[in-house]
Amino acid sequence: MSELPLPVFPWTRWQAPVEIPIGLGLILGVYLGAVVYARAMESKSRRVEPRRVVSFVGGIVTMFLALTGPLGDLAGTFLFSAHMVQHLILTLAVPLLLLFGTPGWLIRPPLLGSPLAPISRFLTRPAVAFAVFSVVLTAWHVPALYNLALESKGVHIAMHLMFIGASILGWWPVMSPLPELPRLSLPMQMLYITLLGMPMVVVAAFVTLADTALFPHYAAAPRLWGISPLEDQKIGGVIMWVPGHMAFLVAVTIVFFRWVREDAAGGSAANSGSSQAQDEPGPSTQPPVREAP
Repeated sequence: MSELPLPVFPWTRWQAPVEIPIGLGLILGVYLGAVVYARAMESKSRRVEPRRVVSFVGGIVTMFLALTGPLGDLAGTFLFSAHMVQHLILTLAVPLLLLFGTPGWLIRPPLLGSPLAPISRFLTRPAVAFAVFSVVLTAWHVPALYNLALESKGVHIAMHLMFIGASILGWWPVMSPLPELPRLSLPMQMLYITLLGMPMVVVAAFVTLADTALFPHYAAAPRLWGISPLEDQKIGGVIMWVPGHMAFLVAVTIVFFRWVREDAAGGSAANSGSSQAQDEPGPSTQPPVREAP
């Protein structure tokens, strides 16, 4: 008895649920409209650097590519491992690009206008932001909730929106564009990022080390490239475990070198001030360094 041929994945097919381009288009339109208006008004305080515009647009485009096209099809129908790639993009790449590209003046009115100001200040506290990110990431990978999301389009959309929202919140203490909702100091950022990566490691270990397939949706899906459901699950866990954790290590490294550079610059400035104080009598004062709460 001959074996059935393996299904062929249609790489050239591009499907995009209508709500995705409409939603992302509205967000991008508001952002670009505000940037163009600020430039037309010749407001120096509201001028947005081109690199930040590129970052925000890149975040929107990256989100579109992750949720639609071949990756969207693979993730939603065929492979758990593809879904993990999609989730890493939504929780690591997209939030950083959007936060870096967002000017503070654009989000100050909705976040700090009454009555949302107390809520914004509470949610962006490092401990709260960490807790929200950890709970959302962990809860949605509980097999019962994960399978529910795969079987229900509405629940699946809610899952992705919660991932993106919780990830933006989780990265806020590192990338905040608002001084009123401040970033942590650089040494504390390194500690915070290290802790922020721990929940992903725990979830990845749970998925990778499981000896049975946890997600019936993928177990019942047509098999691509001869990968069994358990192999696919272990590949997905390793993707979350290794590249996912490496992203946090890279972020810690970047912050570390920023800290070293700023510390060196501060030391040079202090030495310069000391030399001037020896030549010119009189007290020398330096502005205090504010430690973000």
